[in-house]
Amino acid sequence: MERDVRTVLGNAAAILFGTAVYAFGLNYFIVPNQLMEGGITGIALLLNYAIGLRPSVTTILVNLPLFLAGWRVLGKTGMAYTVFGTAALSASLWAMETAVANGWLTPFHSEQDLMLAALYAGVTLGAGLGVVFRFGGTTGGIDIVARIFNKIGGWSLGQIILVIDAAILLSGLIYLPKEKILYTLVSVFISTQVIDFIQEGAYAAKAFTIISERAGDIARAVTVEMERGVTLFPSRGAYSNREREVLYCVVSRQEVHKLKTLVRKIDPSAFMVISDVHDVLGEGFRAE
Repeated sequence: MERDVRTVLGNAAAILFGTAVYAFGLNYFIVPNQLMEGGITGIALLLNYAIGLRPSVTTILVNLPLFLAGWRVLGKTGMAYTVFGTAALSASLWAMETAVANGWLTPFHSEQDLMLAALYAGVTLGAGLGVVFRFGGTTGGIDIVARIFNKIGGWSLGQIILVIDAAILLSGLIYLPKEKILYTLVSVFISTQVIDFIQEGAYAAKAFTIISERAGDIARAVTVEMERGVTLFPSRGAYSNREREVLYCVVSRQEVHKLKTLVRKIDPSAFMVISDVHDVLGEGFRAE
C-alpha cells in the first residue's frame, strides 16, 4: 500500500514537471513567435491570437465537457491521470503567463531566425509531453476525443489525432501567414521525435538473435564470460528441415563487439541478427 502511494505521488510529481516544461516551451518559443500547435493547445493558441484569450483559461474551458464525456466512456481509472495532467498543464500555463506578464521571463522572439525558435520549441514541448506520457498522464483534449471514438467506433487513435491536428493547423492559416504554419510543422516533427525518445528510453541496447550449430557452447560462453542471460529457442530450417537452437541475448551497446567476437570465435559460420531495443528492464539493465 505504501509503495503504491509512493508510486502515485512520484508519477504526479513527474507529470507536474512535464507540464511545466511544456508550458515554458509554449510561452517562451511558440507564443512570442506566433507559431501553432496541434490539439487543444492549437485551439487555445488560435483564440489567443484572434481575441487575446489566455491559453491557460481556454485549456480548462475546452476540456471540461470532454472530461464529462470521457468519464462516462472511459471510466474513472482511465481519466484520473488525465484530469490531473490537464489541471497541472493549466496551472503551469498560468504560472508562465504570469511570469511573462510581470517581466520575470523574457520570451525568445526572432523574426529573422524562426527556424531556431521552431527547433527549440519542438525540443521543449516534446520533452514536456514525453515525461507526462511516460508516467501515465495525458494533457486531455484531443487524446480524450481520440480514445472515445476508438472505443465507440474502433477508429485508429493515430488517424483520429492526425485528422484533428491537421484541421487545427490548417485553421491557423486564417490568422497566420503560411510560413508560420510551415515552421510549426518543423516544431511538431521535432516534438514527436523527442516524445518517442523519452517514451522508449534514453538507454538503448542491442538484441542478438543467433542461429548456430553450436548454440549451447555460445550460450555457456556468454553466460560465463559476459555474465549475460541467454534464452534458447528450438527451431527448424524451412529449406534444410534441420532442427537446431536459436539463441537470443540482449547486451549493452558497449558489449556488441565483444559478443560478436565471442560468437565468431566459437562458430565462424554462425548467423547473427542484431536489432535495436529500447528501455530494457530487468537484471543487468535498468530497474523500473
